[in-house]
Amino acid sequence: MSLASAYSSPVEDSKASTPAPLVRTRRLRKEFAAGAVGLLKRTRLTVKAVEDVDLDIYPGETLGLVGESGSGKSTLGRLILGLIRPSAGEVFFDGQELGQLSRRRMRHLRRQMQLVFQDPYSSLNPRMRVHSIVGEGIEIHKLKRGAEKRARIVELLQMVGLDAQALGRYPHEFSGGQRQRIGIARALAVEPRFIVLDEPVSALDVSIQAQIINLLQDLQLRLNLTYLFIAHDLRVVEHVSRRVAIMYVGKIVEIADRDEIYRNPRHPYTRALLSAVPTIKADERSERIRLPGEVPSPLNPPPGCRFHPRCPYAIDICKTVEPPLETGGAGHAVACHVFPAP
Repeated sequence: MSLASAYSSPVEDSKASTPAPLVRTRRLRKEFAAGAVGLLKRTRLTVKAVEDVDLDIYPGETLGLVGESGSGKSTLGRLILGLIRPSAGEVFFDGQELGQLSRRRMRHLRRQMQLVFQDPYSSLNPRMRVHSIVGEGIEIHKLKRGAEKRARIVELLQMVGLDAQALGRYPHEFSGGQRQRIGIARALAVEPRFIVLDEPVSALDVSIQAQIINLLQDLQLRLNLTYLFIAHDLRVVEHVSRRVAIMYVGKIVEIADRDEIYRNPRHPYTRALLSAVPTIKADERSERIRLPGEVPSPLNPPPGCRFHPRCPYAIDICKTVEPPLETGGAGHAVACHVFPAP
C-alpha cells in the first residue's frame, strides 16, 4: 500500500472571511544554556533553538511544520503549549497571552491545549494500565468520577479504534499503532481545542501511518480540532495540512498554503526538501538538489541568512544581512533576498 493512496483527502476550507487566529506567536525566542568555555569559564554558550518566530494558526486548520532534525520544531511546539517558558516574545491562545496568566488560569487553559508525542513506546508509563493512562487527565481536572469516568474512558477508546477490553492492559501488550491510539485518546480526554502532533507517525510502519493519519483527520472533523502537525516527512504533510511552514535552524523561512508550497516553492531550502520527496510518477520526478555542508549548529549560527553557507544561489548580501520573512500574494511568505515572496 502506498502512503499517498492510503490517505483520505484533507479537509477543504471554505472561502469565507478568515477568522481570528486561535494560536498566535510574536517574536518568539528560546535559548538554552549550554555551559561555558575559556580559561575562567567566562564565555557562556547558548543554543538558539527558536528565534523571532511569528506564527498564526487558525481554528479548525492543520498547520504543517517541517524541517530537519534540530531545526527547533519540537521546541516551538512546547513553547506554544506553555510547557517551557520563552526567552523572549509572546504566545497567545484565543487572544490570551500565556505569560500574563496566573497559575490557576493557566491550569484551566491547559485543558484546551494537548500534545501527542512522537514515540508511542516511551510516552506511555509502562507501570500504568490503559484506564489510568487515559483517565489521568479526567481525574486531574475533576471532569467525571466513578461509573461516568469509566464510561468516558471506554468512549474515548472506541473513538480511536480500540475496545473496552483494553482498559485493564498495560502498554507493552499493544503494538506501536495501538499505543499511539492510546496516546491520542489520552490527549482527547480533557476535550481540547488545539493539539500539537509532534511527529505522531514517524515511528510507525507506512500502512499504520495511513491509519493514524486518517484517524486524526476524522477526529478533527468530528470534534472541530486545530492541529500543529510537526514532521520531517513532506509526503505526510502534503496530505494532512492546509498550510505549511518550513523551519531552518530556529527560524521560519517560508510559509504558504499547502498547494502553493508544493507547486511554487520559493526558498532554496524548501526546494531542496521537495526535490528529495520520492514519487512513483515519472512526470513528477525532478532532479535532486544536493546541499553541500552540514546544518549549522544553533550554538553558533552563521551571520546573515542562516542557509547561505549551503545555498547554491547565495549572493553577497545573504552573508551579512538576515532576510526578513515578507508576505506576498496569496499569503505566501518567504525569507530570502534572491527569491522574495511572489
